[in-house]
Amino acid sequence: MHSAKLKTLLASLALAAAGAASAQTQLLNVSYDVAREFYKDYNAAFIAHYKKTKGVDIKVDQSHGGSSAQARAVNDGLAADVVTFNTTTDVDFLAQNGVVAKDWNKKFPHDASPTTSTMLFLVRNGNPKNIKDWSDLVRPDVKVVVVNPKTGGNGRYAYLAAWGSVREKGGTDAQAAEFVQKLYKNVPVLGKGGRDATSIFLQRNIGDVLITFESEVVSVDREFGQGKVDAVYPSVSIVAENPVAVVERTVAKKGTTQLATDYLQWLYSDEAQEIAAKHAIRPRSEAVLKKHADQFKPIKQFTVAKYFGSLSEAQKVHFNDGGQFDKLYTPGK
Repeated sequence: MHSAKLKTLLASLALAAAGAASAQTQLLNVSYDVAREFYKDYNAAFIAHYKKTKGVDIKVDQSHGGSSAQARAVNDGLAADVVTFNTTTDVDFLAQNGVVAKDWNKKFPHDASPTTSTMLFLVRNGNPKNIKDWSDLVRPDVKVVVVNPKTGGNGRYAYLAAWGSVREKGGTDAQAAEFVQKLYKNVPVLGKGGRDATSIFLQRNIGDVLITFESEVVSVDREFGQGKVDAVYPSVSIVAENPVAVVERTVAKKGTTQLATDYLQWLYSDEAQEIAAKHAIRPRSEAVLKKHADQFKPIKQFTVAKYFGSLSEAQKVHFNDGGQFDKLYTPGK
């Protein structure tokens, strides 16, 4: 009897170990809308790299949506192993709730942002409205498509870039607020996330200009065919960091801490930085960036810190309920 019990115990332990082993080979990356093609390629490369260097077969699942909505889903229990967002506020929100480490931005180089992007304009082929710079977006004949800054990082960066464009030319915060209010009066509909805004612009054929990440240009060409849009680089734009973090709450339960860490660390490798460049996401590697200088046009950029302190400060002042955005934007007016 004793021997039978021992066998049963050993069998259940073996099953548990097998279960743990299989759990350790599967990751869920919860990410933002516009990064889906990049991570599709990155995941394939990382899986091959892991098999070659560690001899382990792994699987990476992906979830995409508006960055802030994704952060809320993870906070509410979506079992992500890693998050790869487009604004630090979405990771800070998870840090405040104990979902990721408080010092998440010290865990990887460049404040845990392996890539950056910037905001530019997509206009219809041939640029029929002759849109060149931010000032054109408040003209009465121009309709602008943009993401809701309360639901997506894409929208927050667009708003902050517009505000900062006035400050960069010597304007005051009051003048910036006036400009942004005029701009949003030209917005017929707000997108929920970056991909939703692109669909509004290209599938529903609404608007004359889409403010979005530089990386969306490549996605549009792939999905809708080349020649549908022209990219317009304004005189100045914002540095948009793409932060990443291990979801401590999930990896502690699943035993995937090492795999999740390796997955994010490899984003800094030359191979991964090349994949980012292929998707028009700006690599941190100076060598890779230089190699693709023809693709990443030089554009005067300012940081969030320059005019807003930090994205967390900007969140409180501009995007929380009752903040500047709510004061400046009235839907349908």
